[in-house]
Amino acid sequence: MKTVAPFVKPVSFELGGKNAAIVFADCDFEDAIAGIADAVFLNTGQVCLCAERIYVERGIFDRFVSALKQKAESLRLGSPLEPATEMGPVISKQHREKVVSYYSLAREEGANVVTGGGVPEFGNSLDNGFYVQPTIYTGLAESARCVKEEIFGPVCHITSFDTDDEAVHMANDTKYGLAASIWTSNLKRGHRVAQQMNTGITWVNCWFVRDLRTPFGGMGLSGIGREGGMHSLNFYSELNNICIRL
Repeated sequence: MKTVAPFVKPVSFELGGKNAAIVFADCDFEDAIAGIADAVFLNTGQVCLCAERIYVERGIFDRFVSALKQKAESLRLGSPLEPATEMGPVISKQHREKVVSYYSLAREEGANVVTGGGVPEFGNSLDNGFYVQPTIYTGLAESARCVKEEIFGPVCHITSFDTDDEAVHMANDTKYGLAASIWTSNLKRGHRVAQQMNTGITWVNCWFVRDLRTPFGGMGLSGIGREGGMHSLNFYSELNNICIRL
């Protein structure tokens, strides 16, 4: 922005996120588990839309944590060249060091390690790759750095809630605002909660679903502007008002 300011040029930024998922007790449980497992672990968590904060209604909290733990521990780590691989390495050595440093920080901040939290050992050439374990934490304060800062790895923190308002407040308590997902069988609730989310994209009972004609972008530190379809064309165009006397 500083660079282009002297030229009065518009900017469009798609930046980071600390995306949340809200899971209500009336959700389709298996569907929610499958969707959130994708939202956390897809591409080793290296997608700007991935969810790192999961808020689960208290009545299903323990069951949810147990089920997501099973999903994480069942993931097949391996070479991205192998069709059977479900999770590969992170992008670089430097990024692995960053992710692992957050794993250590979570422990220092008092997290309960549900699963993962380290570097896997293969006993073969894969040990030369930049792999990290899929990781789930509970028990952190909402003010913890691991809850506030984007990690960009296969990791999430799960917190319980009791009311809709509490869930929305915690989900919105971030400097980012890229995406969120809501899981409920009550579509009226889904609409109501979605309208309260301070995010550029909110999914209800799904994740990573997009029509390329729809706007893509975030709020807060997640970016400026929207892309997709006419939104992209409008950014690269200027309106010209022509008036003709007849």
